Amino acid sequence: MAKTNPGRFFEDYSVGQVLPHAVPRTVTDGERALYHALYPARHALYSSDEFARSCGLQESPLDDLAAFHVVFGKTVPDVSLNAVANLGYAEGRWLKPVYPGDTLRSVSEVIGVKQNSNGKTGVVWVRTRGLNQLDEVVIDYVRWVMVRKSNPDAPAPETVVPDLKKALEPEDLVIPEGLDFSNYDFTLAGEPHRWGGYEIGEKIDHVDGVTVEEAEHMLATRLWQNTAKVHFDLTFRPEGRLIYGGHVISMARALSFNGLANVQMIVGLNGGAHANPCFAGDTIKAWSEVLDKAETSVPGVGAIRLRLVATKGGAPFELRNEDGKYQPQVLLDLDYWALIPM
Repeated sequence: MAKTNPGRFFEDYSVGQVLPHAVPRTVTDGERALYHALYPARHALYSSDEFARSCGLQESPLDDLAAFHVVFGKTVPDVSLNAVANLGYAEGRWLKPVYPGDTLRSVSEVIGVKQNSNGKTGVVWVRTRGLNQLDEVVIDYVRWVMVRKSNPDAPAPETVVPDLKKALEPEDLVIPEGLDFSNYDFTLAGEPHRWGGYEIGEKIDHVDGVTVEEAEHMLATRLWQNTAKVHFDLTFRPEGRLIYGGHVISMARALSFNGLANVQMIVGLNGGAHANPCFAGDTIKAWSEVLDKAETSVPGVGAIRLRLVATKGGAPFELRNEDGKYQPQVLLDLDYWALIPM
């Protein structure tokens, strides 16, 4: 019996399957330091214990996306080791902050399967939960991936496509216990713009750009233990290793500081698409659009829904062609809810 794991292929999945993922990981301040080394991340709540305490938290939590990457990376050997591409996200919620010293593990359930018309690949939907050492769910999200078939002649499973929300409602969002922006220090945060200063439909060019290097991408895939072959193994895709989509997400989020410095905690992921591949040498730029706003019951805390678009060139605010397809320079189209001072 083989002792190594070749990864699952499309015909190995069935709706209702539960996949507990190895290996639990205790996160430390090292993750925070490496995250800030990889990305120009400057949001104050994730940079300063004192700033976080002034906002009612026990200390500065691990960046929401860093926590997401840890949880996501654990799923790769069981979900996307043989993936062609990660296609999208939905119904993502950050339910509890992750602090240094917390131990995270991941569990996924297969909620949908659909073979593609070519008979060589299929799409698999999974709902993944990230849990801490107290078995509390800290992150819950759905993603779907295109996976190769090992045997093209294997019969197609019955198609099941999950019915997913197009967007989370404000009441679906969970505000971290104790969070309070009543005494928020806008000077230390870096910008004066608060909830009331943003208008639905407003678009913001984040101006700055960062060129992706092969070395930093490989460090990120190792750090988050994302061993998908398309990201890790150059012999698997000789034309170039695909840059891990989470790397693009974090880079775009970090760039969005310029114009959205007070958009602190990400609490909801409505949807996302990796529109075109990213390779080393591409320069990532970003722009955002305000999609919605909502008040919350927490003192001084508002919610804002944003579209975050990462590009590798071209003018900002250009997203799709006349035929509805993403323009070739668009790398990422992400729809999320975050918390901002009122």
